[in-house]
Amino acid sequence: MKKKLLMYAHYYYPDVASTGQILTELAEGMKEHFDITVVCVVPSYTGVISQQYKEKKYYFEEINGIKIVRVRVPEFSKANKISRLKNILTYFIRALIVTFKVGKQDFIYSISQPPILGGVLGVWGKWVKNAKYIYNIQDFNPEQTMAVNYSKNQLILKMMMSFDKFSCQQADKVIVVGRDMVDTLNDRFKLRNGLISKTLPEYSYINNWTNEKEIYSLDSNHPKVVSFKKKHGLEDKFVFMYSGNIGLYYDLENLIKIVEKFKNEKNVAFAFVGEGTVKADLEAYKEKHQLENVYFIPYQSKEDLIYSLNAGDVHWVVNAKGIRGVSVPSKLYGVMAAGRPVLGVLEEGSEARLIIEEAKCGYVSEPSRYDQIEKSIRKFIFEKGTLSLKKMGEDGREYLVRNLTKDTSINKYINEIDSLKQTVKGEIQYE
Repeated sequence: MKKKLLMYAHYYYPDVASTGQILTELAEGMKEHFDITVVCVVPSYTGVISQQYKEKKYYFEEINGIKIVRVRVPEFSKANKISRLKNILTYFIRALIVTFKVGKQDFIYSISQPPILGGVLGVWGKWVKNAKYIYNIQDFNPEQTMAVNYSKNQLILKMMMSFDKFSCQQADKVIVVGRDMVDTLNDRFKLRNGLISKTLPEYSYINNWTNEKEIYSLDSNHPKVVSFKKKHGLEDKFVFMYSGNIGLYYDLENLIKIVEKFKNEKNVAFAFVGEGTVKADLEAYKEKHQLENVYFIPYQSKEDLIYSLNAGDVHWVVNAKGIRGVSVPSKLYGVMAAGRPVLGVLEEGSEARLIIEEAKCGYVSEPSRYDQIEKSIRKFIFEKGTLSLKKMGEDGREYLVRNLTKDTSINKYINEIDSLKQTVKGEIQYE
């Protein structure tokens, strides 16, 4: 009989959040090994909720062999902190309640979203279900909050750190998504004498992924790639593309100032695909400075992502300064799968930068070194249509297929969970 695994996912299919897509593929990839139940919000990543999910507090569904419990949350605006907080707290409280409704569980899996509360949910599930707990840290908080000055309230930040360290200590296994994040975990438990505390939890790191069988390189003349470029005004242009969350942690408000230096390059386009809290600011900057070669394109469905990624000649993969060891931009895996060169704006030693350097699939600059970033853009434009750019994309795809496939990462998760001893009513069973 398969062991039962309860997953607190926050976002899950059909939501377009990157973590929702990762967790959907993780759950479906592990379903032959575990009996999986997912607790998540009703589809609402954009802030809007369809009428069909406004009538009840809880919705019980099954998709592709995964049992799903969706909790209703209020609509919100990502630019409004209060509405966002109400949305998150509603999910948290209702997920706590739902834990009593899902029967016996052998394993609890939660991620670090919502910040801090995702970890606390996992601890709650562990206690209520007497189960083993796997805490997957996709983003470290409050470290991420501090890096972008989202809050400067020291009391709140210290409380956040205490809660998340507690969640780490309660976990039977902590899984991070980058080598640099291992350093951050160790730093959390470093004593004043420089030694690591004995309370440091057992941990491992497993990279995120994209489905390399669904995302791959297409010829520039592919009808749907051509159609995408024509629809969005990108025909006959050398396209620098940013695809993903247009949010707080990427320094996009300053990067668009570099883009302005290329406003007279009529054959060059800068496309931002997605939504996020700073999108309106970027759009306003475009209008004020008349950046006619800057384009904003809505989120693409998972089915159409292969065409939008292939419409970019070069892809931005960026993080703001201070994010090293805190978060890994998952968009890198999709870019590499599509066989496109990378314009990286990433700190030395960060996981994404290490991968780009190992794969030799792009040019990388330090965040805030805007002169370096401008030079990288000019270098890409100079090499337009050359074998050098083509080889970068091919090398990135080859590296990903060799080291970072979806099945490779999912099998690592299965092995890490299987390695835990399962305690049931005081008895220890060995898997």
